Parts: sequence; structure tokens; C-alpha cells
Amino acid sequence: MIILTHSKFETIFLVLNLLLCHLASAQWNKILTHDAFPEHKIKLKEPHLCDKTVQQYSGYLDVNNGKHLFFWFFESRNNPKEDPVVLWINGGPGTTSLLGLYFELGPCSINSEGNGTIFNPYSWNNNSSMIFLDQPTYTGYSYGGDDVSDTLTAALDVYAFLQIFFQEFHNYAKLDFHLAGESFGGQFLPAIAFDINKYNHNHDSIRNIVHINLESILIGNGMMNPLVQFKYFPDMACNSSYGPVLNHSTCNQLRKDCKKLIKLVKKCYDLKNAIDCMNVIYYRDDKMYQPYRIAGKNFRDIRKPCNYTYSNESIACYPELKNIKKYSNREDVKTELGINSSFVFHAKNLTIYYNFGYSGSWISPSDIYISSLLESNIRVLIYAGDADYGCNWLGIDAWTKVFHWSGTEGFNKANITPWITASGNYSGEFRTFKGFTFLRIFESGHFVPHDQPVSSLDFFNRWIFKKDF
Repeated sequence: MIILTHSKFETIFLVLNLLLCHLASAQWNKILTHDAFPEHKIKLKEPHLCDKTVQQYSGYLDVNNGKHLFFWFFESRNNPKEDPVVLWINGGPGTTSLLGLYFELGPCSINSEGNGTIFNPYSWNNNSSMIFLDQPTYTGYSYGGDDVSDTLTAALDVYAFLQIFFQEFHNYAKLDFHLAGESFGGQFLPAIAFDINKYNHNHDSIRNIVHINLESILIGNGMMNPLVQFKYFPDMACNSSYGPVLNHSTCNQLRKDCKKLIKLVKKCYDLKNAIDCMNVIYYRDDKMYQPYRIAGKNFRDIRKPCNYTYSNESIACYPELKNIKKYSNREDVKTELGINSSFVFHAKNLTIYYNFGYSGSWISPSDIYISSLLESNIRVLIYAGDADYGCNWLGIDAWTKVFHWSGTEGFNKANITPWITASGNYSGEFRTFKGFTFLRIFESGHFVPHDQPVSSLDFFNRWIFKKDF
């Protein structure tokens, strides 16, 4: 049985401990507020970690003294007065965005001893200023308040954060702004972008707000619509360009089980019952993922083995991730970032994961938000490493074709075009129409910027500066 909440005693003890830790933490450089968001404020520090060549800010968005969302900002290495601003959010739900920072696309990675950092020459902050945000609460360094279990509630806090941040740093507010993330970011990012776009066009609803120049969203190996995407587990496992990963009999059983999985997804969509929606997650984990575990394969990258005897599944497949936890829990690092030394950092919170499942927010489509963005001329890039199984490119490609918006027909008629990087490498294929682009990336699993750092920086820079692939 999975325990979804702490006992009352544990909860009270945890909240009191964290509040005391927060009050006792290092002095903040500045406290930021906004008249339109009286229950929100930002506590700000200026750390000197990871990339000492750029201006940094870190701290917390405090929400009515209950919720505390951690963020870390890095200015562009190139031209921060003109380069775009990008907010990166990891998925999960409940996975820290420091995974994206340290493991994928941030200014540095963690060394093999877990006691220092290594400069990342392929960081996305080469030509953009980056914000990494841990949300919802109890993700990464974030804590406090009631457990958030749906994307809409999470989106409102992010919008308040951006308003306070841009009011203070109005030089960044004048620049193009992009939202980027992966996995469950396929749910988080469209909801956040929808709020930004809505309030940009309805200033009377909130006074004195900053117009956020939302230019696009970028979703990597995202979960946009399980009803469409889950149908392609058998094809990815047994008929991908990398060859079959599972044996013939397992593949036959997988196809049978997948039909039932789709029926469970439909039931969740129709009834939105907590038990029905959680049954989807349990069944998918048991019938679609478990064969990979038994075969010793990494379902985030079917090209690689994974030793599932390790208790933490992520670390089992990517042992280097343990160094992120080790480094993030160093007392000197936490002090520099404004985190109390007694705070224990966790890269992934399964309680959040399952709470989103019970709310029905995990098994739901984000189509309506993405459609609204495209109709407002906000560009959408869907990219996918083609060796990922869990959020596989076959299902994502299929979704882009049936996803309904005014450009559906035009998108499906558009040619599939080779993507040649600036260095001359044939790194993938893309299809694009009126601001909607799907990019398949060769030889990459779930964590594209980690697996293909040079190529990922190439497509990222082309996208944010509106250049052709």
C-alpha cells in the first residue's frame, strides 16, 4: 500500500521544523513584493556557484508564509541585455528542476566526487538567461503548505513568481520569454503558458501586472495526452528503429495488456474518479514498465541496461544522479543558496507523483491549452529523443498528427525534413507548420540535453532566435 500523506504528527513536526529552518537561514539580500499579489513575496540572494562568470539570483517565492518555492536564476553568458529569458521546469510531477540544471542543460554538472561542479560549455544559458524553479511544494528545495496536486494550482504560483520577478528586474521583462521542460512538463508548461497568455490579454483582472513577452514553449519527451501516447508502448518496445528490446512472447503479451491500458485511460477521462485514474498508473507501471525491469533495460533509454536491484530507480539507471543529491545537501552549498543547513534535499518526491494521480491531473490531456497558445500565435516546439520508452517519440509523433487546432491539416501535409546541425551532423527530423514543430532527435533517450548536448544546444538556439532548423 502506498502512503500518500504523512501522519498528523509527522506533518506537524516537518512543517514546524522547516519553518524554523527557513526563519533561521542566512540573511536575504532583498525581499520583493507586488501590490497585485499581497500573499506572495520573493526572498532573494546572489550566490556564486556553478557559473561564477554570470549574475545569479536564488531564493524562495513565499506564498502567505505557507508555501516556499525555490528558484535559481543564471544570466546569459552572451548578451543578457538582449538574449531571451527561459524558465525551465522538470516533470515528475515531483522531480527537482536541479536535475535539468546539473544533469542536462544548466551552466554546470556535478563532479564524480559530488563535492564540486564542472563547467558545461553546452549550457542553454550560453545565449539565454535561465530560471530553474522547483515546483510544486515539497519538490527539491521547495517546501511547506498543503500538498499541491493539480497543474492549475501549480500554474498560479508560477505566474505570481514571474510577475514579482519581472517587476523587480524590468530589464528582463522587456525580452522574449520562453517556457521549457520535459516529461510531465507536457502538463505543467501549457497550463502556465495559458495563464500568462490569458492575463496578458486581460489586464483589468489583475492591476499593475507586467506584460510577459511569451514567445514559445518547448516540451521534451512530454506527456501531453496519455490516451493517444500510451498506445505506442508495444511498437516502441518491439518494433522501433533500435530493434526489439523484449522477446517475442513478452511483446505479444504487451500488446494485449496495452489494449486494456487504453480502456483504463478512457475510463479515467470519462469519470475522473481518483481510483480509476490511479489504476491507470498502477497498471501501466506493472504491465508496460515491469517487463523492462525484468529484462534489465532502461525504459528512459532502450539502448542502455539498468540494474534495478538498486532501491532508487532513477539512480539505478543513472548512477551519477546520486552526486546531485550529495552536492545539493552540502552545508556550504545550501548556505550560499539561502537554504538552511539542516534541510534535506530530495531529487524526486513520490508523494507528489501519486497525489497528482489521485487528483486525475496526471492522466489528462493538455491539448486545449496548447491549441489556445497556437491560436494566439505562441509557438510550440515538441521535441523527443527517439530512444525513450516511457514518453516515446512514436506516441508523441502520433499525438501531433491528431491534436486538434486550426493547423491540424496543414501540419499533417507538411514534409518531414532532415535536421542538420551547424556542425553538419544529421541529428534528426522535423515537421513544422505555422509555429507548431515536432522534432525527433536521433540517438537520445529521455534526457535529450544530457545525451546530445551539442545537438540540443543547436536546436535550442535556432528555436529561441527564430531560425530555421
